[in-house]
Amino acid sequence: MLIDISPLQKYRDFRLLFMGQLISFLGSMISYMAVPYQVYQLTKSNALVGALGLAQLGPVLIFSILGGTYADRINRRKLLLVCEATMALLVVALLLNSLQPEPSLVAIFVLVALLQAFTGFHSPSLEALTQKLVQPSDYAAVGALNAFRGSTGAIVGPMIGGLLIAAFGLSGAYLFDVFSFFGAMVCVWLMTRVPDPDVGANSPLADAIAGIQFAISKPELVGTYLIDIAAMLFAFPVALFPAMAEQWGGANMAGILFSSMAIGSLIASLFSGWSAQVHQHGRAVVIAAVFWGLGIVGLGFATSPWLAVLFLVVAGAADMISGLFRTVIWNHAVPNHMRGRVSGIAMISYMVGPLLGNARAGWVAGQSSVSISLWSGGVACVLAVVATSLFLPKFWAYSGDQQKN
Repeated sequence: MLIDISPLQKYRDFRLLFMGQLISFLGSMISYMAVPYQVYQLTKSNALVGALGLAQLGPVLIFSILGGTYADRINRRKLLLVCEATMALLVVALLLNSLQPEPSLVAIFVLVALLQAFTGFHSPSLEALTQKLVQPSDYAAVGALNAFRGSTGAIVGPMIGGLLIAAFGLSGAYLFDVFSFFGAMVCVWLMTRVPDPDVGANSPLADAIAGIQFAISKPELVGTYLIDIAAMLFAFPVALFPAMAEQWGGANMAGILFSSMAIGSLIASLFSGWSAQVHQHGRAVVIAAVFWGLGIVGLGFATSPWLAVLFLVVAGAADMISGLFRTVIWNHAVPNHMRGRVSGIAMISYMVGPLLGNARAGWVAGQSSVSISLWSGGVACVLAVVATSLFLPKFWAYSGDQQKN
């Protein structure tokens, strides 16, 4: 069954939000590829590329909770507009730094950390607003559409980024990202039916604590967090792409490697209609996470760039399927008045794993080799996911039908 596009036809504001974030994400993925590529070109160090994740870790832990709390307290449309404008200014700073005769490595790390801080406000607002714009019966279709949007941006963005860097240097990549934010702001501005959240009498701190208590009280939510962290902590390979690209062809190959996982994700999302027939959501998340790890094991043993791309495509498809069912679980389990706060907590789970995973991958590669870092991480991922699912039997058994009874 092909992807269900009916939510785009039924809901005007969701359609505007979808298109705006597609434009914005396209530009963000260009910078996502350009920043580690620039750090590697400046330092030739896998460990420093991985350290970008550590620079982002503090903002993730602090501002995801804070951003989620305020996403449940103020108008989410206005919050998105402020975040998009501020993030555009930060990318302008990256652009200006790239134009210097000797770009500042410290400035790159600081700006990346600030971008992550504002993402902590942006992502929970986006998640909470999306849920409010559609009916519950369309949650699975919306999850697949959002995965399709993410996959498309993650494929096209890095490829464009590689071409822009090869033709115009890093400044060309950053300039594209700046303009993408303005396209997103226009779409968000045109939205009309965006109600204010229902705000109680509690303080922001009390609301944040309530969100954390709610999230940890739900085994199905805890399972989505821990499985994702276990998978990404050991098997996230992105920090190693610049070194792999230098071996296999430079900036253009870097764009292809950064896009490859998203190609698998796009293929899986295009043929995701079957997902509505799956009710054992917990098992689907676990099984998909295992296949993610196996794909990274294969990547570690790849002897050619195109074999590496193939294994990344497989891993990306598995990750998309895992993410799709995690989204379905979140949509069923979280009421909208809690959505911003729980989205902030979820953001911590799906960001901490990759950020620490990049740091792990870069450090291990620095101590051994890129190949060992990849395949050993993939094996550790499979073992960690299986072990986590054994310790979470309620999550393994979780079914969406439970929410209907």
